[in-house]
Amino acid sequence: MAARNLTKACIALIFNKVHCSSNGGRDNGFGNNYVWAGSLESGMQIAVNHKKPVMVIIHKSWCSACKNLKPKFANSSEIQSLSQHFVMVNLLDEEEPKNNKFAPDGTYIPRILFISPKGAIDHDIYNEEGSSQHKYFYSRPEQIAKAMRKVIDKYKNEQFDK
Repeated sequence: MAARNLTKACIALIFNKVHCSSNGGRDNGFGNNYVWAGSLESGMQIAVNHKKPVMVIIHKSWCSACKNLKPKFANSSEIQSLSQHFVMVNLLDEEEPKNNKFAPDGTYIPRILFISPKGAIDHDIYNEEGSSQHKYFYSRPEQIAKAMRKVIDKYKNEQFDK
């Protein structure tokens, strides 16, 4: 009986790891040390399956603020460490959803939104050190890490997969 349960657990673990890694996305300059979901849709599916929150970065190839953020984000060991608790999604140019719910206070870029493990955009998580008019704009890794820690704390009672 115990051997059968162990075998089932191992198969489930292998399947989940393969499932997540098969959806690997492009880093688009935000760092290849992160595990990126291949799309918003696959990221949402992984989040529901693994009960993890989603971090969504919406950016444009021509945006200077986006270009300035990329190396800071890519090289942040703190964000890299915290990212294991998230499904990471970055949406470049035309990948940006047309749905206004992904632009809660405007279509400026870059925007970083957090989505609950159940799939709802969390409007309570934003850059508290930023502009009240552009709440989801982050320019420094420390700001992003602070928001990530807040998300982890908020959803700590959810069962996260590691």
